[in-house]
Amino acid sequence: MDENPQPEEPANLKYLRLLVTILTGTMIAGLLVIIALFVIRFSDRPAPVPGAITLPDGSTPAAFTMTDKWYAVVTARDEILIFDRDSGMLRQTIKIETQN
Repeated sequence: MDENPQPEEPANLKYLRLLVTILTGTMIAGLLVIIALFVIRFSDRPAPVPGAITLPDGSTPAAFTMTDKWYAVVTARDEILIFDRDSGMLRQTIKIETQN
């Protein structure tokens, strides 16, 4: 004979326990998906970057970006130099006007 019988859990407590279990499983699955996406994305081959870029005299690079057809260098003199990706020739120069 059991002197201290365990009371049955209320229905809302069972429901809450089920929700916490489902949420935990969902979070673990989401974390695994994020890790898999990082592994897939970062193991992909890196984008080819030009070996050398010839800038006009006195230009100091501050930033670099590229697309399939061109790449751009932002200089310390507030200019954007756009180069052809295939030939490496300067295609366009854009002067950035800053507001004081």
